[in-house]
Amino acid sequence: MHLIETRDLTYVYPGNITALHALNFVAPRNSRIAVIGSNGAGKSTLFKCFNGIFTPSGGTVLIRGEPITKKNIREVRKFVGLVFQNPDDQIFSPTVEQDVAFGPTNLGLDPETVHHRVHESLEILGIEDIAHRVPHHLSGGEKKRVAIAGVIAMEPEVLVLDEPTAGLDPRGVRDLIDVINNLWKTYGMTIIFSTHDVSLVPEVADYVYVMAKGKFVAEGDVEHVFSQDELLTSVRLDLPVLPKLFRTLQREGIGVPIAYRLNDAEQSLVRAFREKR
Repeated sequence: MHLIETRDLTYVYPGNITALHALNFVAPRNSRIAVIGSNGAGKSTLFKCFNGIFTPSGGTVLIRGEPITKKNIREVRKFVGLVFQNPDDQIFSPTVEQDVAFGPTNLGLDPETVHHRVHESLEILGIEDIAHRVPHHLSGGEKKRVAIAGVIAMEPEVLVLDEPTAGLDPRGVRDLIDVINNLWKTYGMTIIFSTHDVSLVPEVADYVYVMAKGKFVAEGDVEHVFSQDELLTSVRLDLPVLPKLFRTLQREGIGVPIAYRLNDAEQSLVRAFREKR
C-alpha cells in the first residue's frame, strides 16, 4: 500500500481553468520523489491536493489506501506535512519556538511532549540558537528552516516541500539538501519536493515526475528522466550540470561514465585521472 496515491486526479480552478489533468502518482514508504517542471506546471496545486487543502474536481487522492474525507482530514494533515514555497505564508507566531510548537499543541499533546518535539525539531534543523527570536526578522533561509521545523514537529510520515530552495543562496541550498537527506535516512520520512532547479534533483531524489501544463509527461529514476534531452527541452528544463559536464568530457574522448551525483562524479574523475597516469 502506497503512502500517497492519486488516481486520475483532476483539479479545475474557477473560470474553468484546468490545472491538473487526470494525474496518477504514487509515493511508496521511505522514498524520495521530485516533481519537476517550469513555473505554472501545476506542482503547487498538486501538493495542495495531497493533504486536503484543495479538494479534487475529479479523481481521487488516497492516503494509505483511504480517500481524503472530512472525517479523516485532521489525521491526513498530521500524516502529510506540507511546507509552502513562501515561509511567510506559514509563520505567524511571536517567536520561533512558539511557531514550531503551534502544530503539536493543536494535536492536543501534553506540554512535555510538545517541548520535546520542539527541541528535537529545532536541533534537526540546526536553529536552536534562534528559538527566541522573532520569525519575521530572520533571513529567508532561516525562515525556511523554521517552517520545516514546524511541520516535522508534528512527526509526519510524508514531508512535502514546495520549491524548498527558492530564494536560498548556494550554502543554504547545500544545508537544506543535508537536512532533507537526514530526515529520509535517519527518520525514515518519505520526501516529496517540487523544483525547477534540475541540478538539485539527483542529490535528493530517487524517482522523478516531469510535469508540464498540469500533466505528467515523463517519470522514472534519475538516470532515465535525465537521459531524455529533447523532452526536457520541450518543457523548458535543462540537463543537470554534472551529466552535462560528463557528456562534454565523453565527446572530448575522455572515457568516464556519466555521473549524476556529486559523490559519483568525484569517484569517476579520480579513477579516470589515475588511469591516465
